[in-house]
Amino acid sequence: MDKIRMKTPLVEMDGDEMTRVLWKWIKEILIEPFVDLKTEYYDLGLKERDKTDDKVTVDSANATLKYGVAVKCATITPNAQRVEEYNLKKMWKSPNGTIRAILDGTVFRAPILVDGITPYIPTWKKPIVIARHAYGDIYKAVDGKTGKGTAELSFYNEKGEKVTETVFDFKDGGVVCAMHNTDKSIESFARSCFNYALDMKLPLWFSTKDTISKIYDGNFKKIFNEIYEKEYKEKFEKAGIEYMYTLIDDVVARIVRSEGGIVWACKNYDGDVMSDMVATAYGSLAMMTSVLVSPAGIYEYEAAHGTVTRHYYKYIKGEETSTNPVATIFAWTGALKKRGELDNIPELVSFAERLEKATIDTIEGGEMTGDLVALFHKDGVSPKKLNSREFLSAIAKRLN
Repeated sequence: MDKIRMKTPLVEMDGDEMTRVLWKWIKEILIEPFVDLKTEYYDLGLKERDKTDDKVTVDSANATLKYGVAVKCATITPNAQRVEEYNLKKMWKSPNGTIRAILDGTVFRAPILVDGITPYIPTWKKPIVIARHAYGDIYKAVDGKTGKGTAELSFYNEKGEKVTETVFDFKDGGVVCAMHNTDKSIESFARSCFNYALDMKLPLWFSTKDTISKIYDGNFKKIFNEIYEKEYKEKFEKAGIEYMYTLIDDVVARIVRSEGGIVWACKNYDGDVMSDMVATAYGSLAMMTSVLVSPAGIYEYEAAHGTVTRHYYKYIKGEETSTNPVATIFAWTGALKKRGELDNIPELVSFAERLEKATIDTIEGGEMTGDLVALFHKDGVSPKKLNSREFLSAIAKRLN
């Protein structure tokens, strides 16, 4: 069988630990036998980021701006323990945060639904897509420890005029934090959310806490409402979908009572937390897709989970692991589909869709990794635990 030929390379961002191992196996077993894979490769493993003073991360993001589609493996964001373990020069920033800032995108995360794995919230019948603003807030904050004294927030305008607000008069020690966002980034976030909801034909709910954060969160609410009224209201009405703003505590209650089928737009921290909650409630963080979409039409696909450190330590001891690769497979299929769509290669789109179906069919047929066995209940099917390579091979059999 002739391999499917690609016209434009994907930007390939390799990663760390067990997901780096799975990355190699997925290409070897599921993609390269069928696709003449063309990528521009960047090693975002922690050692290479340290060696290049994190320049490789910036280079990979700029390559994504050039080519339009990237696929990323999970990476380590080092803490103090990792600095010592890997003998790093410094505690490097999150590569995801760096890439997101350069691409100016919004992260959309959605569960991969499988017949036999029932969400912990039984009313959820359709996917809930978390749209996470990928810039600023606590992730770009400046914070510090205080003693007795006064903390102030100062702003100098372009004329050099100073505006100061007292944060707090400390009678003894404490902590203080200042964070920011920009109108431009919020506007990009809003348009990405509205466009995604239209593409998916799903209602869009946006939530903040503007009753408490009247200026900061209020600015998010204001920008979303203005853009919706000027640019998207007629499009949403024509598509038969709604846009709704409400407080985050209200939307949490609504989400729990819903059947799903919603795009839930969240600020950066809210989206970080709620995407893990939604993924777990659907069954597993390893069954969650994640794509960064910019208003300029740039796409970066990745798994929603981390590097599976515990399994990696077993792997390097020579022990077998049953690590779930599904989210990483779907990162590859998402990128291949988008590349096929942009380059008008229907065979590539069809292959990616067949790989997704083969992955789901394998699980529904009773062959799966260990994390799914306890979650799987389907009449007439007894789940069988496979190690990672066995699972990938079982998927490959359904592709041939």
